[in-house]
Amino acid sequence: MAAELDFTPPEIPEPTLMENILHYGLFFGAIFQLICVLAIILPIPKSHKTDTEGFESKSSEVVKKTKAAAASANKKPKKETKKKR
Repeated sequence: MAAELDFTPPEIPEPTLMENILHYGLFFGAIFQLICVLAIILPIPKSHKTDTEGFESKSSEVVKKTKAAAASANKKPKKETKKKR
């Protein structure tokens, strides 16, 4: 009876090229997803230098023109009232 039992491990074929590509592609895809999720959870704080440079480059004339254009776009024409008979 003891001679009949074969305890050698079964032969496992080596992975093919496509199986290797799939294995490592899934691995790198999972790492990419983790990086994306961490980027959403832990946002990078903005540096103070970029904010001040943006304000210094704009002149007051450009700011006034954009405010005037926005104000004129927000105005709605007045509704005409019905005439009494």
